[in-house]
Amino acid sequence: MKLAVVGGGSTYTPELIDGFARLRDTLPIGELVLIDPAADRLKLVGGLARRIFARQGHPGTITTTSDLDAGVADADAVLLQLRVGGQAARQQDETWPLECGCVGQETTGAGGLAKALRTVPVVLDIAERVRRTNPNAWIIDFTNPVGIVTRALLQAGHKAVGLCNVAITLQRQFASLLDVPPSELHLDHVGLNHLTWELGVRRGGPDGEDLLPRLLAEHADAVAADLRLPRAVLDRLGVVPSYYLKYFYTHDEVVRELGEKPSRAAEVAAMERELLAMYGDPALDEKPALLAKRGGAFYSEAAVDLAAALLGDGGSPVSSIQVVNTLNNGTLPFLADDAVIEVQARVDRSGPVPLAVPRLDPLYAGLIAHVTAYEDLALDAALRGGRERVAKALLAHPLVGQFDLAEGLTDRLLAHNKEHLAWA
Repeated sequence: MKLAVVGGGSTYTPELIDGFARLRDTLPIGELVLIDPAADRLKLVGGLARRIFARQGHPGTITTTSDLDAGVADADAVLLQLRVGGQAARQQDETWPLECGCVGQETTGAGGLAKALRTVPVVLDIAERVRRTNPNAWIIDFTNPVGIVTRALLQAGHKAVGLCNVAITLQRQFASLLDVPPSELHLDHVGLNHLTWELGVRRGGPDGEDLLPRLLAEHADAVAADLRLPRAVLDRLGVVPSYYLKYFYTHDEVVRELGEKPSRAAEVAAMERELLAMYGDPALDEKPALLAKRGGAFYSEAAVDLAAALLGDGGSPVSSIQVVNTLNNGTLPFLADDAVIEVQARVDRSGPVPLAVPRLDPLYAGLIAHVTAYEDLALDAALRGGRERVAKALLAHPLVGQFDLAEGLTDRLLAHNKEHLAWA
């Protein structure tokens, strides 16, 4: 089995490598190719990756290349984890919206739109090159904003599935609080990427006992603290929203906090410099503890589970029910079939099929529909460009929604992203 990782020079990659090494019986990789235009980073990350495989006795080979076409040739799956513009672009996404009193975040609001505009054309170009080289390869997208990027891939006819680590992270946190093995917990996870709610926490599978009432009764303070949301939000909802709902439920407070401290991008950039220095140590042969603060917790386990299900022969020990980003196809009846949703799905070699979802409370359905409308316009702007399309997408976003505000954000977005947007 051959896997290729586009963006293999990311500081995330050792987390992925560690999972591939530990779970090699689940996903027996013969060759792993790390692809990245940044040769210096690729050399450091590739060296550590080989040492991790060697330490854990993985028999597979790891190669590195800056040649995308050669790297993805004959790959069974291609994992995308790139960041167009790097941390410098993220720093801007997180700061200029604050000038307008809006949240500065890399996947939500105006900053998220900027990232989508930069990213979608690049990902589609990569996917077309994968298709020319190997049309049967699965594309697993971990690149944010996952929902919009996955929709772009599927709309263009690619064999693609979107992946996020929010659900698996919550599953592990809940399992620890409830003292239950993570493998026994099934989340009734519903919504869009970075806009989801856990409507149930079931033991033993989709039809198992719902432990959510117990979780909220006994551990609501701990859950709220992890989500950085007031306990009162959980009490009112009676379900667990994702961490990203804080940008909607406590928007103004978050904006105030963001204006008083260094950006997350600045923190990550400093962390990356330290990590890359560690990766260059030839004695290091395991992922460093600092990597846990970088983000992407349990990303490797989610990626292994998904790739194993997509590439397996049906005899894989991995459960085929997983949280993915895929086409709605009637799952949420208030959305178009070609919308991309994030839900539990049954996954096999033919791809994901969403599990049935009960009728959603208007409190959730309304916000999902609103953000999906924004994503429709955001994807149109990413594919066709133009100031008017950008302004319409921002006007449609529930965190913007005012004409003058959308106009001001549009001006700033275009000014800060000219080098990445050919049409601007």
